Amino acid sequence: MREITITTEFIKLQDLLKFAGLVETGGEAKERVQSGEALVNGEPCFQRGRKIRPGDAVSFAGETLGVKYAD
Repeated sequence: MREITITTEFIKLQDLLKFAGLVETGGEAKERVQSGEALVNGEPCFQRGRKIRPGDAVSFAGETLGVKYAD
């Protein structure tokens, strides 16, 4: 699992995918999330604006991302 560090309370799913370099644009993130390609905590997620917080696991394009707060 790859850890992504955030400095805010949460990060939106589409922003996480862009920040991690798994999609090129917000439009691509929207299409791919709405088509069911992203899993949040093992469940399909169709909401690109879903709030991802530390402890959540996002699986997308063969990679699993975790989120943690900056120290």
